[in-house]
Amino acid sequence: MLMAARTVCQMLQRRLASSAAAARLSSAELRSHRSALFSKEQAHQRSLYPRTEKIEVMLQGPGLQGTLLVMNRGLSTPYSCTRHLTEWHVKSSALALVDGQPWHMHRPLTRSCDLTLLTFKDEDPQIVNQAYWRSCAALLGHVLDGAFKDEFSVELLKLPEVPVTAGAFCCDLVLDPRLDSWTPTEENLRSFTRDALQLIQKDLPWEPLEVSASVALEIFSHSRCKQEEVEERAAQSQNGTVSLYRCGDHVTVSGGPLVSRTGLCSQYEVTCVHSLGESEWGVRRRAQGLSLPLNLTAHHKAWKMLRKRAERLVEIPSTVAPPLTPEATPIAPPPPQ
Repeated sequence: MLMAARTVCQMLQRRLASSAAAARLSSAELRSHRSALFSKEQAHQRSLYPRTEKIEVMLQGPGLQGTLLVMNRGLSTPYSCTRHLTEWHVKSSALALVDGQPWHMHRPLTRSCDLTLLTFKDEDPQIVNQAYWRSCAALLGHVLDGAFKDEFSVELLKLPEVPVTAGAFCCDLVLDPRLDSWTPTEENLRSFTRDALQLIQKDLPWEPLEVSASVALEIFSHSRCKQEEVEERAAQSQNGTVSLYRCGDHVTVSGGPLVSRTGLCSQYEVTCVHSLGESEWGVRRRAQGLSLPLNLTAHHKAWKMLRKRAERLVEIPSTVAPPLTPEATPIAPPPPQ
């Protein structure tokens, strides 16, 4: 009992300390701080491979079966492999499988392996579709993190893991208490959408980094809810690590792989922000959006129907575990009406 009470007290002290520290930094300063720590850890991990060691990467999939590439251990990535193939593979590959496991395109390869490149045109796109949906939600978090004046705090909560069949991707957040009465207007939503489209146009990479819980806690030392998420994800991980991603100067935590870059999005729209009521962090809101990937587009009437559906609140049971391979549902526009 005493140990449990002490643990609770320590968590409360940590959260109060992080809140006080966060009050001293603007949103822009927080992003810069997190990005700098991300770069520091990234450089440290790269330094663990001082000598060039070769690995053999055996490509799988249509047209590539049996192709062997000799790459550099700890430095080469699936994206590096595509550059030895064709321009189509460079631009179309959104995610990879390494020995059958989902693997980010920019994550270094650490052993000889079988490599499968995944695209949205694959016969079975379920894994890449879910990674895309997750990436769209992470992009929405990026937008919301910088959408408000620096004087107002923005806490991005754990990204809800929702299947493509939900009709919308989601990003939960808590805004500064001074904004508790804020209700987004259509112009606000259009502004969020414009910001997202600018990031898409820049074609920024999602940089992956697998880190220890202690490193992740340091990176998010100013965010009490992110620290809780880090502890939760580290406890669920087999090796106690946490997956971080950086896009520009925005660093986030993810429960599954993201696609390689923002430019893989085509149509993208922020459709609504719902208020979910009070939570332990403050007034919880759920921002939602809709997107289709590159080379898959919907005409105006079809998009309007999809948007209408994406405005409805996505209900997410708190007990649902994040699936990496949901039922196959290709992200494709509906047939013309």
